[in-house]
Amino acid sequence: MPAYEDDVVLSGGNVTPVVRRGDAVHRGSGPWTPAVHRLLHALGEAGIEGVPRALGYDDLGREVLSFVPGETLADAAPAVLWSESVLLAAARLLRRLHDASVPLAADAALTWRSPRREPAEVICHNDFATYNLLVTGDALSGVIDFDFASPGPRMWDLAYFAYRIVPLAEDAPAAESLDRRARLESLIAAYGARFTVQDVVAAAADRLDDLAEFTRGRFAQTERTDFLQHAAMYERDAGRLRTDGL
Repeated sequence: MPAYEDDVVLSGGNVTPVVRRGDAVHRGSGPWTPAVHRLLHALGEAGIEGVPRALGYDDLGREVLSFVPGETLADAAPAVLWSESVLLAAARLLRRLHDASVPLAADAALTWRSPRREPAEVICHNDFATYNLLVTGDALSGVIDFDFASPGPRMWDLAYFAYRIVPLAEDAPAAESLDRRARLESLIAAYGARFTVQDVVAAAADRLDDLAEFTRGRFAQTERTDFLQHAAMYERDAGRLRTDGL
């Protein structure tokens, strides 16, 4: 993707390159970008802080978003990464995002980058995880990277978030001492759903099947062997969740 000399490349952006210019973020756009901007506008109208604001396009055709400050939760100290307060705040934020997006879920005129999944209750972020959540100090301060958002069931986002924050993932660092069942129960309660622990664990396994397939597709496109490693982990984790539960 063409760039300016003063572009600062940001971490992440595994699929779409992301750069910062001053207080704005520029990233490649596509047919899905107008729908994402509609979503970001709806979130802003709902008074949700800590999400990017759509600022249009630059002269290279890249979308322009407001820069959201903060450190990614995945890079925070373990005491912050696994804190109960951050888990609860993030679950409540996900509920607010979902609730604000409901009017867009039924709009068939919108084009999204990811597939529509039924029941299309809300617009799913589709990557609501520790590496896209931001913290300032020890408090949750935002969420970024809505590029793969699309209509789907609330559980689709909630299950993957649980996989990363409870955590249920094999590669979760320094999480051995956590009471994972209690954390998942707290997450479900903070989101305000009637799902059971078993519901979320089962959905997480299905979500990982889909993610493994997607990640293997990314390997086919890029030949990056780390994608194969990640896909294999998702498959192992899905099998373990189905066999052992939580």
